[in-house]
Amino acid sequence: MQKEKLEVQESLKGSHLKMIKLGIGILIAIILLGCTFAFGINAYVKYSTKKYIISNRDYQKIGKVDCVIVLGAGIWGDEPSPMLKDRIMTAVELYQEGVVSKIIMSGDHGRENYDEVKVMKRYAIENGVPSEDIFMDHAGFSTYESIYRAKEIFQAKKVIIVTQEYHLYRALYIASHLGLEAYGMPADKRSYSGQTYRELREILARNKDFIQCIFQPKPKYLGDIIPVSGDGNITNDEENEFSE
Repeated sequence: MQKEKLEVQESLKGSHLKMIKLGIGILIAIILLGCTFAFGINAYVKYSTKKYIISNRDYQKIGKVDCVIVLGAGIWGDEPSPMLKDRIMTAVELYQEGVVSKIIMSGDHGRENYDEVKVMKRYAIENGVPSEDIFMDHAGFSTYESIYRAKEIFQAKKVIIVTQEYHLYRALYIASHLGLEAYGMPADKRSYSGQTYRELREILARNKDFIQCIFQPKPKYLGDIIPVSGDGNITNDEENEFSE
């Protein structure tokens, strides 16, 4: 009897180990499948938009555009971060060379004491761009929302998006799926600390926005239409805010 009991226990133990191994195998397979899917989407987003990234004087080939969209990248007090400075200055250069006549500064102004777009606009004005040619998108809380609002609120149809190259692939993918004719101008004027982390995080962000582009949800905030062909001062928080 004791021997039979031990045999039953050994059999149950063996079955239990087999179930554990099977479960681990299934879990590993799911993880591998998920990674393959995520990296596949990442590669597709990059491959499908790479041809729309322009450099040097390639912008002369694309003809007239409605505006440049500068995507926010954080501020340090009243100063743009180094990455954001490079984005703004790239847009300023396009403006000064006559490629565009209007600029949309799109960033986070979700809190009273944090206003990316005001800092962005002030920096561009200090570098020679008139206030009336700079629009502030106060609700550009994400890349998707910035692009969506550029089309729906600012009525842009053909744009140049300015950001660092690693970020351009996703921005251009979103733009193409929202019906914008968009080109990307890289703003990589230097090396940036923490870039490896940003590159890894961007893989997840590309997957997230790939799904968003399928369902195309509306941003949290929309609002009245403000054609980018008009006067950018209408987007100022206060009248004569940037007048000298």
